[in-house]
This record gives sequence, C-alpha cells and structure tokens, in this order.
Amino acid sequence: MERPRALISVWDKTGIEELATSLDSMDWEILSTGGTASELRKAGIEVTDVTEVTGHPEIFDGRVKTLHPAVHGGILVRRDSGEDMQTLSELGYAGIDLVCVNLYPFEDTAAREPPASDQELIEMIDIGGPTMVRSAAKNHADVIIVTAPDQYAPVLNALSDSNGQPSGVNMKLRKELALSAFQTTAAYDSAVSIELWRRFSEKTIPNRIHAASGEGRELRYGENPHQPASFYPDSGAPSGLSAALQHGGKPLSYNNYLDLDAALRLARSLTQTCDFATHSCVVIKHTNPCGAAVAEKQVSAWENALASDPESAFGCVIAFDQIVGKETAEAIGKHFFECMIAPGYEPEALALLAQSKNRRMLTLEPMGEYRDEPKMRQVEGGWLSQIQGPPGIDWENARSVTTRSLDEEELKLARFGTSVIAEVQSNAIILVSKTETGFATVGVGPGQTSRVEAVRIAARRAGDRAQGSMMVSDAFFPFRDGIDTSNEIGIASVVQPGGSIRDDEVIEAANEHGIAMLFTGTRLFRH
Repeated sequence: MERPRALISVWDKTGIEELATSLDSMDWEILSTGGTASELRKAGIEVTDVTEVTGHPEIFDGRVKTLHPAVHGGILVRRDSGEDMQTLSELGYAGIDLVCVNLYPFEDTAAREPPASDQELIEMIDIGGPTMVRSAAKNHADVIIVTAPDQYAPVLNALSDSNGQPSGVNMKLRKELALSAFQTTAAYDSAVSIELWRRFSEKTIPNRIHAASGEGRELRYGENPHQPASFYPDSGAPSGLSAALQHGGKPLSYNNYLDLDAALRLARSLTQTCDFATHSCVVIKHTNPCGAAVAEKQVSAWENALASDPESAFGCVIAFDQIVGKETAEAIGKHFFECMIAPGYEPEALALLAQSKNRRMLTLEPMGEYRDEPKMRQVEGGWLSQIQGPPGIDWENARSVTTRSLDEEELKLARFGTSVIAEVQSNAIILVSKTETGFATVGVGPGQTSRVEAVRIAARRAGDRAQGSMMVSDAFFPFRDGIDTSNEIGIASVVQPGGSIRDDEVIEAANEHGIAMLFTGTRLFRH
C-alpha cells in the first residue's frame, strides 16, 4: 500500500510542527515548499520538496511553485475513476491525500500603519495557495483540506482512530472542512477586491459589493426571541465593536450591538465636532439618543445627558469618550443600563460599575475616528450603499437668515446639536441648551411622520427646560407651523438646513417671534 501524502504550505506556522510530526509518526509522506519545508526540517521531520515532485524549480521569488499538474493532478484525481487513476499513473504522478494551506496575510498588510505600498500589497496576493485550497475542497471526497490551526486536532484525532489512513476522516468532517475552505477563499478574494477598490478606483461608492467577514458569533437571539442572529466581525485586524473588550456580564445581544453601534458613532462624532469640550456622554435607547452632553467634567456630562430623558434612559446603553472615573461611576450609582462603552475605566470605577451583575462594560481603546465611509444596507432584492459619517457641515458658509444672529456660544451649541441630530431617526427635532459646564440635549423628538409632532414630543420631554433652548431640525420646515409651535414653548433659536419653497414664510415667522435662525445648508436625515 502506498504511503498517504500530505502537502503542507503555510504562512501562519502555528501548530504546524505538531501536525507534521503526528502525520510522520503515522507513516505519511510530507511534501512542502520554501519556508514551511525549512521550518519542518529544523524540527527533524523528513520532508520532500515540491520541486522534486514537479521537476521544476520555484521561480519569480516563489510566485510560481505549486502551479503544476503534478500537484493539482495529485489533488484533483478522482479515486473512484479508473480513467483518472490510469492517466495519473501514465503521467508518473501520485495522489495527494491531505492539503494543509493557509494564505498570505493580505488583510494584515492592508491594515498596516503606515500603509504598505501598492507593490508590497500586491506581493501579498496569494495565487498558489487559494488554487490548492479550491482544488482540494472541490475534491473533498478524496482529499482532506485543512486551512486553519484549530482544524489540526480534529483531523489528527480522526486519523489516529484509523491508524493513519485517510479513510478515517468521515464525510461529515470532510464536508465541514471543504465548506470552511471555500469560505476562506471567498473572504480572501473579497478582501483583495475591497482594498484594491479603495486604492485603484476613483469612485466614491463601490460598483460592486464584496463583503468579507471573520468567523460569525452566534447570538442568543435577534431583535426578538424567535429570530436567530449572529455577529460577523470585519475580516482582518479587529476594529470597532469587534475589538472591544467586555468586562463581565452575559454575552451581548443583537439589540445590544445595534445600540452600542449608535452610541459609538455619536461619541466619536461629538469628540470630533465639539473639540471645545473635554468630555462627552451619550445615552442611547433603541438606537436613538435620548440624551447627550459635553462638559468640562465627566460627571457633569453624565448628569446632563441623563437629565434629558431619565425615563427613557432606563435600560439604556451609555458611551463616554474618556476613561470613566470613580466620581462618574458613583454618580451613575444603581441606574440600570444594559451596556457601557468607553476607552477605559479607573479600577475603582470598574469595580463600582460591576456591582450589578447585569451590566456589561466594554473597553475600546482607542475609540477611533468617525470617518466618511461607504455603508451598506440590505433591502428586498438588493443592497443600498451610501457614504456615512459625521455631519460634515460647512460652518464657514452657514448663514443667519433672521434679524437676530447666533452669537459664538450659540454657534458652538449648534455644532453640538447638529452632531446629535445626525444620529436621531427622522423626522427628528431636538432641543439643546447651554449648561453650567457645557451643552446638553433637553428634549429629543425622534422618528415622527410629522415634523410638528416631533416638535411637540421634544417639547413635552423638555418641559420647562424648553424655555430659551435651541431647536435643531434634521430637515427644513415645510410650513411656518413648526416655528409657531416653537414660539409657544419658548424656543430662542432654530438651526435647520433650509431649502423649502416656503423658507421666506418660515423666516418671517421666526422674525415675528424674535427667534434667531441659522441655515446650515445640510440635511441630516437618518432613516
């Protein structure tokens, strides 16, 4: 009986010595290439160079080494086909029973800072590796395909049970390995496509969607208990929520991820657009901000954000843009929140927050920037994509359209307010005010079909605090009724994009009531 043969060629050499040693002890012949072969020989393992099998040297700095019929014929030959086996024999080739390959680190190279050059990146595009993986996965009935170190143990256990014979790896495991292999090459090709689009294309929006992800994590359930759900991290180096470290508590839910995403976006936005403030705090409920504040002291930011709508803040998600201090943790006290995300926690603060077992604290250091990036959304029959990021208002060209203009402090308040409203579901109205140490929301009216109704909701939540506040709208007022209602609740100034055919009527109403109005020229819908 011919000895089984394994072809091992890996970039990530984690556990490879143990794998090869075990195969060698089961009387397998080990074929290998370049650096992998050298590594195995150093460990005292007998290795046959692939060049001996192909009769052809590696060329072009290793660009071509396994692209040869002696390799792919050995992988793709159908053992149950007499014709295939005869052809293989006539050519003087032998079968390959196991292929162990992992790919060049393209994604890690693409994520490197400072960025790798185009040439460096191109050399990290693996050709022979994916080709062998696909060949072996296609012929998984006869070939065991291994693409990750965590697969070594189950494969070796199966082989051990069959005295080293490939037939010991049953069809169920072979299919699982083949599926993983095709998923690996698909994700790899997607990562290449995405990165080269970023580098080579001058378009703002991709002409095709190629999503690449890491291994999915099954969640307890989706938005509701009857809906299965998973979280899929971006491929490559962890970032955003996939890079966050959780401190205690039960695993995150689907809704937790949505709320944390909303909290992180707004926290990042406030950090960038309100650079005049030291601390920011965001309180999210059902993906909408129910409170947000910037202040000189972190505890003040928390107290002011909570005061915006303490009723809605029950069971909320909280984000801070600075390390959470003991004083802030003491002020939060026993307030019930689901999750908190911040760049870190003072040890005493974390101990205080962790006293409630149902709380989840996450550390994300650094918090990262909120950048303009293409974001995708699935709809029936296809996908939508748009550039999404911070408000991006050109404040130099924002214009006062009423008799009374906004002063410098009010302009800062406007920057704060537009950052918040950009993350509130449309139609949206928020009321914001100056505090002793910064700025805060005092009323949020999210997601209404009527803009006037959004005004009423924001006013109802603000109560007396509406007096003298600034109203910020995500879109223009189509009629003057929104301004008339604003006057009734004591609004002092209004910030909106403008652009209605009735802007003149709206401006006239503001002047009648002595309300200052600023046109930003930028609509901030969020559907």
